[in-house]
Amino acid sequence: MNTITVRSAKTSDVHAIRNLVRPLAEERILLDKEAVTYYESIQEFVVAEDHEGNIVGCGGLHVIWEDIAEIRTLATSAEVRGKGVGHLLLTELLQRARSVGVARVFCLTFEVKFFERQGFSVMADQSAVDPSVYQEILLSRDEGVAEFLDLARVKPNTLGNTRMIITL
Repeated sequence: MNTITVRSAKTSDVHAIRNLVRPLAEERILLDKEAVTYYESIQEFVVAEDHEGNIVGCGGLHVIWEDIAEIRTLATSAEVRGKGVGHLLLTELLQRARSVGVARVFCLTFEVKFFERQGFSVMADQSAVDPSVYQEILLSRDEGVAEFLDLARVKPNTLGNTRMIITL
């Protein structure tokens, strides 16, 4: 595989990120988002860039609370899938989680085997936060937080996803 560089995403990468996500959204593997959502959260994203400057992968880290964050929109192009790009992206996102003080990272995924190879496990206890924190984060308007809390209003979008978590 050619050299892949993982770097912070820029606003100029949003078009490429959307192009990576779109085919996976059509397969119902990822949720498609409006461009404005990517622009609003661009500082959460990293991208994988090949030696020619093409964006071949992306992923985001969204902090939910003091000690927990979510991996979001982890995607690679079909051409590099299975070649370690997802691993590079996830490694960078987990390092960023550590650097901001997060102790646990979760994801909602259909790619259970991939995340297991990276050290994640299926969440046995669906209440990953204590009741007082649960009440606080219920106030969030973020859809990912609603997915994490397993709220009924997001169930149609998350049917079949597996909740996985890693302790750093």
